[in-house]
Amino acid sequence: VRLADVAAQPWRNGGGVTRELLAWPRPDDWQLRVSVATIERDGPFSPFPDVERWFAVIDGAGVELAWASGASSLRLGDPPLHFVGEAAPDCRLLQGPTRDLNFMHRRGAGVGSMRPAHAGSRAEGSLRWRGLYVADAALVDLGERAEPLAAGTLLWAERRDLAAPARPWQLQSAGRAWWLTLETR
Repeated sequence: VRLADVAAQPWRNGGGVTRELLAWPRPDDWQLRVSVATIERDGPFSPFPDVERWFAVIDGAGVELAWASGASSLRLGDPPLHFVGEAAPDCRLLQGPTRDLNFMHRRGAGVGSMRPAHAGSRAEGSLRWRGLYVADAALVDLGERAEPLAAGTLLWAERRDLAAPARPWQLQSAGRAWWLTLETR
């Protein structure tokens, strides 16, 4: 799924736009969701009850998120931040708009993860679902072939037969990229 091919959906509060790259297995009843948001002004995050969330800055200076327990800053290059969807922190832009990668999954769907991907890193194991988002052009080895990815692309796959061995994916080259995974329990 290419970011450039997905229409931007404005937020109700007017603070930005979201491009939903994937709502799996169905948009109206998703178990996991991947999106890229452009935050254009300060304001609160939307709450997502019963959802685990990951958030990473992919362009811009970053944000400060204010929680009941205090504040935390997230900048370009920082590891993704994991938090519960019920938490709807207030967001303050550090130096202008940011573009951010969001990965969410419903509790009970499995164990999710979002982590930076670098050349040589892999996604493997008992994964029900796996994805790779690249902000910069990349080359990924899918086990049977190498796949070039344009900047702003989500590559994803659902594993339907969990008993069959899965070929690992290995990132051959990339700039900014993130592995997104969901393991069954």
